[in-house]
Amino acid sequence: MPHSPDTAGIRPFTALRPFGGRVRQALRRMGAVAWFAPALLALSACGGTWSTEYGEPLDAAATSNWRVSNIAVSVPDSLTVSEENTFTPDADIVWHGDPAGDRYAQVQAIITKAARDATAGMRGGQPVALGITVQEFHGVTPIAMARSPEAVYNIRFTAQITDARTGAALTPPTLIQADLPAKVREDGVNAMQFGPSQKEQVIAHVSATLQGWLGIGPDIRGSFTSLGR
Repeated sequence: MPHSPDTAGIRPFTALRPFGGRVRQALRRMGAVAWFAPALLALSACGGTWSTEYGEPLDAAATSNWRVSNIAVSVPDSLTVSEENTFTPDADIVWHGDPAGDRYAQVQAIITKAARDATAGMRGGQPVALGITVQEFHGVTPIAMARSPEAVYNIRFTAQITDARTGAALTPPTLIQADLPAKVREDGVNAMQFGPSQKEQVIAHVSATLQGWLGIGPDIRGSFTSLGR
């Protein structure tokens, strides 16, 4: 699913009025870092291919009989966190879609909400548990949203289904990649004002990815090229 940002007719940020307090604060952070040639070189070195991938979807004949009665999301303390407002911070967790705080807890809440949304319609007779372990949750910094021509939410985790009664594994631990093109520049500012927020975008995509893996939604596997980390 190639991503080609539409930059035609982009207006300067000053043309977008009125801004709310949170948007004004974010734009001040965005403008606090100047655009230099070395930054362009750094960005060009971080281009690559990104994907939504989960292997073959599970058999819908089996999953249609499941009812997810428990969701457990782990965000290990061993994952590194960065609050740097640079283009491509080198860390496992980068997240600016919530106020400053416990990024581990914020990521856990986001993935948990996505998993609940994904499995809400599973009402079969067999209770199962969904376990998820986050490996990477690399979002977009304010400066990247403002200045970069493109950016990526780079999200990776493992997921496994077990029998809720016995604990027996019903699937192996499966590596799931849920990368998502980010809204940047004018599109990013419009999303900050009017939605969908960064959190809403990520939750919707992770939810759709899980539904594809579980065989209860469209198969959205695919790849795109973009600058990003």
